[in-house]
Amino acid sequence: MTDPNTEATTGTTTGQEGAGTAPSGAHRVLVLNSGSSSVKYQLLDMRDQSRLASGLVERIGEETSRLVHTPRPGEGGGTRERTGRIADHAAALKAAAEELAADGLGLDSPELAAIGHRVVHGGLRFTEPTVVTDDVLKEIERLVPVAPLHNPANITGIRTARELRPDLPQVAVFDTAFHTTMPEHAARYAIDVETADAHRVRRYGFHGTSHAYVSRRTAKLLGRPVEDLNIIVLHLGNGASASAIAGGRCVDTSMGLTPLEGLVMGTRSGDIDPAVTFHLKRVAGMSADEIDELLNKKSGLVGLCGDNDMREIRRRVDEGDERATLAFDIYIHRLKKYIGAYMAVLGRVDAVAFTAGVGENSAPVREAAMAGMEGFGMAVDAGLNSVRSSQPRLISATGSRVAVAVVPTDEELEIAGQTFALVGRAAGDGGDGSGTGPETARSTHP
Repeated sequence: MTDPNTEATTGTTTGQEGAGTAPSGAHRVLVLNSGSSSVKYQLLDMRDQSRLASGLVERIGEETSRLVHTPRPGEGGGTRERTGRIADHAAALKAAAEELAADGLGLDSPELAAIGHRVVHGGLRFTEPTVVTDDVLKEIERLVPVAPLHNPANITGIRTARELRPDLPQVAVFDTAFHTTMPEHAARYAIDVETADAHRVRRYGFHGTSHAYVSRRTAKLLGRPVEDLNIIVLHLGNGASASAIAGGRCVDTSMGLTPLEGLVMGTRSGDIDPAVTFHLKRVAGMSADEIDELLNKKSGLVGLCGDNDMREIRRRVDEGDERATLAFDIYIHRLKKYIGAYMAVLGRVDAVAFTAGVGENSAPVREAAMAGMEGFGMAVDAGLNSVRSSQPRLISATGSRVAVAVVPTDEELEIAGQTFALVGRAAGDGGDGSGTGPETARSTHP
């Protein structure tokens, strides 16, 4: 077996079978995010980064399947919905294609340059967006044991899209790629090296497209090159992760071999003493699968207080609910620990950026996370923090040495930008990122 820790596959398109270049003049990218029972999609025009349409197919395989399609505002007559059984991912993608065609945006359009796929786990073999070939697909399949909940669905989405448009470049954009710049001392676990290498046990990190996008968008907000900045990005959604980014390169991140490590999340425990699993097996008689279910689906905020919606938790906190208050305090305590750790790792912090559903919308979380940090040069302005906006913005208090920002993430735009830069470059159409804007195009890992 090839050692996954010694080879890297980058964004090359040569020497393998499969379509690798965009049709000349094509400027649209379809982004697919395939889950185990859902498909999210967006169609973007990379000339101006505008969304032409988006949608979600959920509960695939059930009698209550649903497709919600949203055209660009002012076009297509508003959101449309279908209900009724959608048998599988192939049927889901075909249904999405029909909705796009109804808006005059069919997948057979010569303006479609490529289809970009979110792939959760690329191990160390894939460090950049990569055109999918048969060999690439085999490598993604080989990583299923370290991402059994995510990679199979991603693979299904790729196969389905290839069947619909075998002539079109299919590009895999990996959640883990941005974190492959972590040094070995940050990526390795302190366990037997031979055992770790044999079973690919190391820290990979996730939410990479979000951390990449937000770090560059934060630099743009500050009017400085990302290469000159040290940034802590806090991606706080139902899944949550933190990253330490030095000069645009990840040097540490909170998630590890799987998305279970790190921060307290909606249903995941985050960091935990590994011996808890042995204890539960020996004392409670729980199986490995039962412990997996406990830590991934019945822990975190929902395990602590029964809710994983931060809005509901805050409502309960304001009403004096003790369990909700404890859950919130544990959540913030873990967040503060990672902020402090990454300050030490980076040595100098220029900005802290909050993003994703909780990070962008929960002023109490941001306030609590920064409370008591004044001695480290971090403080938020209460008035700025309370403002709700969909735009990137600073919420730092006057005199704060460290910029504190709220930067909405856009993983679909990031995937589209990386996809278009790759296939356009291969086609010689100038797809070097010049047409996608500084916040989306990048040379992933020089």
